[in-house]
Amino acid sequence: MLGVYYAMGVQKEERFSKGGFILSAIASAVGLGNIWKFPYITGEHGGAAFFLLFIICLLLVGLPLLLAELAIGRSSRASAASSFTKLGGGGRSWRIAGLLQVLTPFLILCFYVVVVGWTFHYAVLAFSGSLQAGTDFGGVFKQFIGGYMPIVWQAISMMLIGWIVVKGVSGGIERFNKILIPTMAVLLLLLMIRSVTLPGAGEGISFFLKPDFSQLTPESALVALGHAFFSLSLGMGILLTYGAYVDRRQSLGPAALAIGAGDLIYALIAGLIIFPTIFSFGIAPNEGPSLVFIALPAAFSVMPLGTLFGGLFFVLLAIAALTSAVSILEVPVAFAKEQWGWSRTKAVWTIAGISFLCGIPLAVSLGMRPDLGFLGKSLFDWIDFLTSNILLPVSGLIVTIFAGYYWKQAGEAAGLSARWFRIWLFMLRYIIPILMLLVLLHTSGILKL
Repeated sequence: MLGVYYAMGVQKEERFSKGGFILSAIASAVGLGNIWKFPYITGEHGGAAFFLLFIICLLLVGLPLLLAELAIGRSSRASAASSFTKLGGGGRSWRIAGLLQVLTPFLILCFYVVVVGWTFHYAVLAFSGSLQAGTDFGGVFKQFIGGYMPIVWQAISMMLIGWIVVKGVSGGIERFNKILIPTMAVLLLLLMIRSVTLPGAGEGISFFLKPDFSQLTPESALVALGHAFFSLSLGMGILLTYGAYVDRRQSLGPAALAIGAGDLIYALIAGLIIFPTIFSFGIAPNEGPSLVFIALPAAFSVMPLGTLFGGLFFVLLAIAALTSAVSILEVPVAFAKEQWGWSRTKAVWTIAGISFLCGIPLAVSLGMRPDLGFLGKSLFDWIDFLTSNILLPVSGLIVTIFAGYYWKQAGEAAGLSARWFRIWLFMLRYIIPILMLLVLLHTSGILKL
């Protein structure tokens, strides 16, 4: 049994327990997307109606694709790069498709760790009280990203991420997530209780939970669809890689539902932290990406016990960013181990080092070296645009086409009943590809609404 189980290169210590897998998959999803991006795009697109649309998109697109990636990964027992060729019988096209599943997370890691460093820096500032000492929070952020400290925090973050991943799947990633995901849950609940009990918080709660469908536009639908995809870490090779570490006895359908539910619950609580807080202090909900690093510090500066709650919030943000970064690094590490026979230690520190070096010009392009950008975007913004708006939707389309049309054993691998398999296959073949193509056209700027 074990010989068959690890025949594709998955060693005994490189596997998740049942609970550890679900926690780790939730951890990969609950990153900056839930606590940073989700609140500001919800604020920009009308609040509760957008949230409801996001839930629908999560069910119709997110969960079927999530199940497809897990099934491909577990059946192949291979890295994200090799999974398509192992199941699809080879072929240059599928090999290129597989390599894209490794290139994308590597590029994401290069800029994502820069932002992880920001969250650590702000956690220190908030707990020390220095963040709340002034009033020009936009100036504080601009001064920070304009200096050398982002590189220092980027290095610290990368070393911590590497230290976790080098310990392996069960001894590092799973053990780490079993501690930090419950810690995140406690912090979220504490901050939510503080937020919903603030004077004037009711207006923020209504904005987030009472739908006004007149606020929705066609663009809102595509943004919700894209975020449902991004929120579950789809198209990054993460779930393909994690799927290879899943016990064959684990039911993938219930696991996918648990992961989706966990992702949704964290997004819900994040909204119940952000919106009551900003409405309580008269901050507009459509502040955009600056909501977390500029608008919220302004709220914490005048909130009773703001130093404590501001510090807890940025610790929460740092943990969320860290858990996602760990899963992102694991994808190219698994590839390097399989492709070149590297030890885990060599793979982790080599890839982490290269990613750190590649991330330096991205970090300085936001401040010290704006000349590194072009066409009105910094180098950081271009890599973010390329990965989030082009490569991730393309990767999602690849998974959909492979599982829906090419891979004949998809239903058996997913462990679905005949009825659910027909529904799942219909979604993969006829609905999700069209929706993903619309997302790709919209995020790339071709389709303007």
